[in-house]
Amino acid sequence: MNLSCVLGAAALSLMAAVPAFAADQPLVGIVSISATEANNARYIAGAQSAAKDIGWQVSVVDAAGNADQANAAIQNFVQRGAAAIVDMVFPYTSIGAGLAAAKAANIPVVTWGGGLGGSVAATNGSGGPMTVPVNELLIKNIDGKGSLLELTYHTGEVCRNREIELDNALKAHPDIKATKNEVRIPGYFEDGAQYANAWLASHPAGRENLAIWGCWDDPSIGAIGALRSQNRNDVKVYGVNGNAQALEDIKKGLMTATAWQDSYTEGSNMIKLLPEIVKAGAGWTPKAVEVPAVLVSSENIDKFLADHPAALK
Repeated sequence: MNLSCVLGAAALSLMAAVPAFAADQPLVGIVSISATEANNARYIAGAQSAAKDIGWQVSVVDAAGNADQANAAIQNFVQRGAAAIVDMVFPYTSIGAGLAAAKAANIPVVTWGGGLGGSVAATNGSGGPMTVPVNELLIKNIDGKGSLLELTYHTGEVCRNREIELDNALKAHPDIKATKNEVRIPGYFEDGAQYANAWLASHPAGRENLAIWGCWDDPSIGAIGALRSQNRNDVKVYGVNGNAQALEDIKKGLMTATAWQDSYTEGSNMIKLLPEIVKAGAGWTPKAVEVPAVLVSSENIDKFLADHPAALK
């Protein structure tokens, strides 16, 4: 087989891998930091439902926590003639190449938890405010003293902002000694368990108040696995997002609290806003369209689940 045949076959294979979109249905490209993570998946489901309602098509790329892949995905959506692009969690400062390509093509980019800056047209899912009630409860529950394990993630704007909020809250409580460990995407469950195991070894039961805080639920869920394997029930565990597993763990007494983020509604609201953004063009004024989070703990878990039964799905 000659080279031209090989290249031709490769091109056909690549074309087959790209979904076909109806010419009369605008395309919205979604670039997710982790499309299979529960909260991301809920946002995408909300976006897909809303897109169907307004007659748009959706294509999702999982950038697996890699900003270079996110930039490449945004640039690819520009080449495909997308009507709009959604960046999920990557800070707008880390997708400069993608934003520049979209701006040059007059394609609006919105973010979920990526912040409002640069040429971003709209944002929601901002991380900082969501963790405030969780932080306040954590500090109250350990009486402002003891040791804290923080499971952080600096590639995502949401987690950065949540960590900043916790750092600010801890300034008023110098008797809380914090240890920070950075988890990976993918690998956050495993990292949460590994860091918790190491931290528990130097923090035996009965000596002080202990807590574990994850910048989202999943690293904390990984840490719960370590606590259970060591039969440790003396450590309070906190997360953010309100994933189904976290809610189940609160009901079982394994997690202390989380902040439930209605990411389905956030995804739906953002997609429904896109036609207005596209129509306004250069006349659009960037804005945040936030959906408030709900603090969930053992005290209100039953009522919360009665009010939001779909949260366990």
